[in-house]
Amino acid sequence: MAPSSLICETQPWKDLKAHVDDIKKTHLRELMSDTERCQSMMIEFDGMLLDYSRQRATSDTLNKLKNLAEAAHLKEKINKMFNGERINSTEDRSVLHVALRAPRDSVINSDGKNVVPDVWQVLDKIKDFSERIRSGAWIGATGKALTNVIAVGIGGSFLGPLFVHTALQTDSEASEFAKGRQLRFLANVDPIDVARNITGLNPETTLVVVVSKTFTTAETMLNARTIREWISAALGPEAVAKHMVAVSTNLTLVEKFGIDPNNAFAFWDWVGGRYSVCSAVGVLPLSLQYGFAVVEKFLKGASSIDQHFHSAPFEKNLPVLLGLLSVWNVSFLGYPARAILPYTQALEKFAPHIQQVSMESNGKGVSIDGVPLPFEAGEIDFGEPGTNGQHSFYQLIHQGRVIPCDFIGVVKSQQPVYLKGEVVSNHDELMSNFFAQPDALAYGKTPEQLLKDNVPHHLVTHKTFSGDRPSLSLLLPSLNAYNIGQLLAIYEHRVAVEGFVWGINSFDQWGVELGKSLATQVRKQLNASRKKAEPVEGFNFSTTTLLTRYLEASTDISKEDCTVLPKM
Repeated sequence: MAPSSLICETQPWKDLKAHVDDIKKTHLRELMSDTERCQSMMIEFDGMLLDYSRQRATSDTLNKLKNLAEAAHLKEKINKMFNGERINSTEDRSVLHVALRAPRDSVINSDGKNVVPDVWQVLDKIKDFSERIRSGAWIGATGKALTNVIAVGIGGSFLGPLFVHTALQTDSEASEFAKGRQLRFLANVDPIDVARNITGLNPETTLVVVVSKTFTTAETMLNARTIREWISAALGPEAVAKHMVAVSTNLTLVEKFGIDPNNAFAFWDWVGGRYSVCSAVGVLPLSLQYGFAVVEKFLKGASSIDQHFHSAPFEKNLPVLLGLLSVWNVSFLGYPARAILPYTQALEKFAPHIQQVSMESNGKGVSIDGVPLPFEAGEIDFGEPGTNGQHSFYQLIHQGRVIPCDFIGVVKSQQPVYLKGEVVSNHDELMSNFFAQPDALAYGKTPEQLLKDNVPHHLVTHKTFSGDRPSLSLLLPSLNAYNIGQLLAIYEHRVAVEGFVWGINSFDQWGVELGKSLATQVRKQLNASRKKAEPVEGFNFSTTTLLTRYLEASTDISKEDCTVLPKM
């Protein structure tokens, strides 16, 4: 077998490394004075406007990045993904989240079979089931309509659906369809999360959706058993079949749990957890809350970006440009983090979702062929809606470490407010900051400017802003279900582009396994110590000390094998 080639060994990579010195000689103030350059760095698609003129890049940088994409066989890798080839080589799987939102008449193959009809069979089943629940045709064990839904799942089974739910809550159309209904998400195995989720809910009017592909995920299944006990204690064990459904492929365990296998909604091994929001994982709970028609618009929005990503030339391709710029910032300019800053409260859960999509996908230390990387891959993602973030961590962004920023703005607010006599509307006040912050980062403020403003000499260094801090701005026309789907797909594909260029596998996640394996040993020890008073053994001194302290300080926990539920 031929030795594996790393992208850093190619000439385009070396050219970009050499190009860094040229860029460092030119401040963003100077780059931003070139109107022609700025105009060339604005891309429009379907009402969205991407402005990346505040990146530390020139047209030469973009050409060199395009050469890097060619050296990485980016177009070929994108085509392989859409063609259903098993690009997740470590798990021998296709990567086909694009099939989850493909039009009904599309053809997307996996192992020679068109998977789109299977996808739509599940979508049609979700539509029928959600309409029965919402109309009251399906009722609970005591004859009452099920108006509350708890979705039980963790990781990708939680963060993606929560982001979309939070974004839709204040959309005028979606909120109208959600009247009289509640959707909650139970993810953390911490019993406090259980308490918060069931507080104020009546088991008689609650439907539980258990999301676990294998129906073996430790945290999810413990939470599912806890909620099952909550329902059984109030309504009897026979009520479980009327109040619990599943998103899973393991029908045997679903039935053993007490859920009717006919009420299990499938998804496939070519859907990674963090890419699963467009599967039954997200579509089922969201359809129960907002109706399938709203969720279908979300899917159409994501599909529009899928088609754009697959067909648009790289110089006009939103995910490709964003991905290449991220590679430039991380691997060449040496900026390991990225701030995601949506100037809309509706996207407050967007950064946490992309945090998983990005960091679980690209937090790798070896190439797809298993060769250790001599360069850093992946980004540290974090974020907070503006203007909240401005009063939290923008100090560091402006005068501390350089962190490339994604500013996401919306032209039309979901919930406009106008007050008579105010200079601007509430949304204009918000957007004033959206437009100002990127310029503040790019231009900064010099000592000369400060002295001209009569700032005392002893404060000049404290008030100096170096500027030259990169950002990009994405302006959406509105934030409805369709736009939310578009935003999701842009970031999903951006992450894939980065991984394709770095030559890593963005679709496995072996890094989550070790901690879970060690937790199994701890679980056995806690059981042995609590039930049989066995001493803590088999751990290092530090862990032994901590475990012993934990056990000694919690001796008030009942040793009897009895059920205790939250008392809130």
